[in-house]
Amino acid sequence: MAERNGSARGEEPALTLGQLEGSYPAYCKALRMLIREGKTLTQIKRTMCWHRLVMLHERMPRQYRDPLLHYGMTKRALEAEQAAKA
Repeated sequence: MAERNGSARGEEPALTLGQLEGSYPAYCKALRMLIREGKTLTQIKRTMCWHRLVMLHERMPRQYRDPLLHYGMTKRALEAEQAAKA
């Protein structure tokens, strides 16, 4: 008998909006780390942090920016930091 949270099918259990919001800083940090490691946008889009950032933006677009915009801003900020160190 399949469980309601989807774990019997190999899917992750459903998260509440509160859980997503509470973990937002961790998702942003993970995105920053992936960019710093030189991952491509295509690779990043396959990660859990990207999926969760998309979910937050879709449910609360006024509070959470589009992950693609967030990616661009973070990438530019990291590039500026690296240029300042050089």
